Amino acid sequence: MSRLNLLEETRFEKLPVTVFPDESTASKVIARRIADLILAKQKTGEKAVLGLATGASPVRVYAELVRLHREEGLSFKNVVTFNLDEYYPMNADAAQSYVTFMNENLFSHIDIDMANVHIPDGTLPLERITEFCLDYENKITLFGGLDLQILGIGRTGHIGFNEPGSAPNSGTRLVTLNDLTRRDASRDFGGKENVPTKAITMGIGTIFKAREIILMAWNKKKAGIIKKAVEGEISSEVPATYLQLSDNVEFIVDQDAASELTRFDTPWLVKDCAWEKGLIKKAVIWLARTLQKPILKLTEEDYNNHGMAQLATEKGPVYNINIDIFNQIQHTITGWPGGKPNADDTDRPERATPDKKRVIIFSPHPDDDVISMGGTFIRLADQGHDVHVAYQTSGNTAVWDDEALRFVEFAIDFIKVQGYNSGDLESLYQNMREFLAKKLPNQTDIKEIQTVKGLIRKGEAIAGARFAGLPDDHIHFMALPFYERAKTEKRQTTEDDVRITMELLQKVKPHQIFAAGDFADPHGTHKVCFDIILQAMDRLRETEEWTNDCWLWMYRGAWHEFETHEIEMAVPLSPQEVERKRNAIFKHQSQKDIPVFPGDDAREFWIRAEDRTRETARAYDALGLADYEAMEAFVRWKF
Repeated sequence: MSRLNLLEETRFEKLPVTVFPDESTASKVIARRIADLILAKQKTGEKAVLGLATGASPVRVYAELVRLHREEGLSFKNVVTFNLDEYYPMNADAAQSYVTFMNENLFSHIDIDMANVHIPDGTLPLERITEFCLDYENKITLFGGLDLQILGIGRTGHIGFNEPGSAPNSGTRLVTLNDLTRRDASRDFGGKENVPTKAITMGIGTIFKAREIILMAWNKKKAGIIKKAVEGEISSEVPATYLQLSDNVEFIVDQDAASELTRFDTPWLVKDCAWEKGLIKKAVIWLARTLQKPILKLTEEDYNNHGMAQLATEKGPVYNINIDIFNQIQHTITGWPGGKPNADDTDRPERATPDKKRVIIFSPHPDDDVISMGGTFIRLADQGHDVHVAYQTSGNTAVWDDEALRFVEFAIDFIKVQGYNSGDLESLYQNMREFLAKKLPNQTDIKEIQTVKGLIRKGEAIAGARFAGLPDDHIHFMALPFYERAKTEKRQTTEDDVRITMELLQKVKPHQIFAAGDFADPHGTHKVCFDIILQAMDRLRETEEWTNDCWLWMYRGAWHEFETHEIEMAVPLSPQEVERKRNAIFKHQSQKDIPVFPGDDAREFWIRAEDRTRETARAYDALGLADYEAMEAFVRWKF
C-alpha cells in the first residue's frame, strides 16, 4: 500500500495505530521493543527507566520478557521501573494489590534489583499521600524521566487511574475511581462493594513526559473506547484522547480491539472496497440505519452521498442491490429453528431433514440457556425435537453467601421436623458460619460451601429445563474441571474438559449444537467453554461420520447481540413466548434481583434478555421487515 493510500485509509485516526492479528503476536512485539531499549541502554552504561502498567493487557508482554530473560539471557539489572498506580487503601501482600501482580507476573522471575522498583504505596496514612506523590514525581525526574511508558485503557477511557475529568497536566495524586472502573474490577474483589473507591495514580502530565508511550488494547470489549480515543475529539470525558497531543505515542492493538475504527468497520468511507457478499450486506444495512430508511427505499443518491458510489457503479442498479439484501435478511427469519418438515429449505437457515433432530444446547453457566435462547429452547422442545441441555460449569461462584446459609438452614429444619438427627448437618453449618465470618474478598469458599452453592444452581437449572419441556434424563451437568481449577490455578489446561465433552457428544450424536458465542471477553468462561466444544468436535470429526451432519449455532448472552448483518437465523417470539421465556428465567432465583456478578448493566437478567430480543426485532422492523414482538438471533459456526 502506498503512503498516500495509507494516509487516506487512516484519515479519521488522530494518532498512530498499529494493528496485529492477535494479542500474543502484539505482546511479543512490545516485549521485543522493551528488550531492545534495555540492551541499548546497557551498551552505553545507562539505566532503562520503564513506566509499567497492570491489568490483563500487559500480562503476555511480561510473560515474554520473562521468557527472554530465561531463554535468551536478557538482564534487568540496569532497569528502573515506576508503576502507574495502586488501589488505596491496599496492603502490598493482598491478592488484588499491584505489588502482588507485578511480583507474580514479572519481578519474581527476573534479575531486577528490587531497590529500583517503585510502586505507589497503598498503605500510607491519608495525610502522607501528598508528600509521597511529590516524592514519586521527583524520583522519576532524578532518574532522567521515563524512557518508555506502557499503558492499558479502561472502558471509561482512563489511562492509569486518570478517570474522566482528569486534567491534561495532572501529576501523581490520589483519585476517586469511576463506578464503571469499580464494576470492571468486581470479579477480582468478590463484588463491587469490596473494590476500593480510591487509588494513587501517575497523572496524565507525568505520562506525557515519557520519551515513548505505547498504549495496548485487546479484544472487542475495548473496541468502542479505542475508537473514541483514536478518532474522537479531545475531551476530559475520555482521558485517553489527550494522547492525541503527543508526538511520541503509538497504539498497539489486536484486530478485535481495532474492529470499530472506520477503516475496519465502515471501510467504504475511506477507500475503494472489494465488494464481496458479506460487506455489501453490512454496508446496505449501515446505510439504511444511518438514514433511518427501510432498505427498499434507499436511492442511488443515498449511496453516492455516503461513500458507496463504487458499490452502486459495480453492482447496481441500487434497487436490485436493495432487493437482494432485503431477501437475504428475510430468509434469516424462521419459526422453525430445527428446520421445517416437508418444506423447501433452499432459502431457510436450517435443513428440513431429518424432521426430528437430536439437539444439544450447551450452557456455560446454569442459566445462559434460558436467558440467551429460552424462546428457541422452548420452541425446539414444543416442535418435538430430541433436545438435550448440557450445563458446562457449576456456576457456584455466583451465589451469595447468605443464600447458601439459608438453604442449609432449611435442610436442618426439615430434618428436625421429620424427627431425624441433624447433628452432622448442624456441625457443617457451624463450619460454614465460622468461615464466612472471616472470609476475605474474593477468597475461595471451602468445599462444603462450594457444594451447597453448586446444588442451588443445579436445582434452578433443572427447574428451568423442565419448564422448557425436557425430561430429567436429557439434563446434563458436566461440571467441567477447568472452572473449579480456576479458583486455585492461574494456568489452565482443558484436556479433561475436552474428553468429557466428547463423551456427551458421542452419546447424543446431535444434528444441532447451540453454544454461547459471546467473545467480548476472551478470558471469560463463555470463550473457554466454546473452545472446548470446538476441540471436542475437531477430534470427533476425524473418525465419526455423524459429525458431517452436525451444525453448530452460536447464541449470545444478555449483554450483547450479533449485529444485524451477522445474523443467519432469527427466531421470532410472540408475546406469549416472551412470557414463557421470562418464567423459565425466573426459575433461577439466585440470579434474580442483584446477582453476584452483574457486569456493567444494572438491569435484571430477564429484563436485559427481553430488551435485547426486542431491540433485534425493532432493528428488523426498521429495515422494512415484519414487526415481531422479539427475536432471538444465531450465527452458524463454519467448521
